[in-house]
Amino acid sequence: MNPKVTFIVPCYKLAHLLPDCVNSILSQTFTDFEILIMDDCSPDNTPEVAATFKDPRVKHIRNEPNLGHLRNYNKGIALSRGQYVWLISADDYLRRPYVLQRYVEVMDAHPEAGYIFCPAVKVRNGREIETLTVQSTKDSIFDGRRFLKKLIFENSIVSASGMVRKTCYDTVSVFPLDRPWGGDWYLWCVFALTGKVAYLAEPMVCYREHDLSMTTKLMKDDVDQCSREDITMPWTIKHKVEEAGCQYLVKSCLESAAYEYARRIATKRYKSANSIMTIDQFEESLCRSTSDEKERNFVRARVHANIADFYYWQDEVSVAREFYISAVRKDPWMPTVWLKRLLLISGDAGSWLRRTRVRLHQWVAN
Repeated sequence: MNPKVTFIVPCYKLAHLLPDCVNSILSQTFTDFEILIMDDCSPDNTPEVAATFKDPRVKHIRNEPNLGHLRNYNKGIALSRGQYVWLISADDYLRRPYVLQRYVEVMDAHPEAGYIFCPAVKVRNGREIETLTVQSTKDSIFDGRRFLKKLIFENSIVSASGMVRKTCYDTVSVFPLDRPWGGDWYLWCVFALTGKVAYLAEPMVCYREHDLSMTTKLMKDDVDQCSREDITMPWTIKHKVEEAGCQYLVKSCLESAAYEYARRIATKRYKSANSIMTIDQFEESLCRSTSDEKERNFVRARVHANIADFYYWQDEVSVAREFYISAVRKDPWMPTVWLKRLLLISGDAGSWLRRTRVRLHQWVAN
């Protein structure tokens, strides 16, 4: 008889952290699961550590040779027998013993939901330091396409906190091999396009930040590739949205693309690394991404408006003024940009009004 849940635990050079992860799963109050330790030809003592788990639900699968993280994930998905699949790296762990019970109960009660997640707690040097990806203060079932309008602007789901209905992998997509950095973000988006999304407000998963994590490794190996993936993601999801006939979501994808471009141009940083994009490079990327001149002008106007916002908050007011003017020249039907420009030229009073407006917006959002 197949288990209800399959935990896929990728492991590469993480043998020293593997017990924390596996034991956090074995201590769950819901017990109908299997654990697949996906050892990607790890050069450390992962096989010896895996052999210490005597529970028959734990299976050690070693790749020879190394497959790379995405193929390793997909191999685990192909081997999984559970109705639900939870991919959690060996350096992360479940924070509460009842998390699986809660996840399964919600997913069983809402068969229209493709996946479920909760906030995660960042752990550094063994200490919990902050809570990540809080979506709401209460448990929720989000309309997937409405949630996608927010998700396309930022990957707001920590991968280790997500449990996915196996049919999503079977019928929609597994990890795309051309997205080593943003594969999980891509899947959260395309799954949201096809069903609802369940959310539990309690932080019940720990995400460990350290030098050997996959996130750190990818950023260190090729930060430019990571940046390119984030820039192309809105365009990729736009095509998926159009294929699904959800034309009303196209605008959100274009606005997300504009924000990503502006962030590279105005802040000259990506995550914690330098990643500079010039206006000419932006134009080249834009023209590669769409041949529709109306879409290009829509994005151009919002790129310039976002650049102005970035410069404004960096106290480079004169530069911000020029980009606000440029934005409304490209698209005069942006009342918010006109308002920002008016507040900017109003001096200290305008600055106070704008900052008060932002604080009120943040207060309402929280």
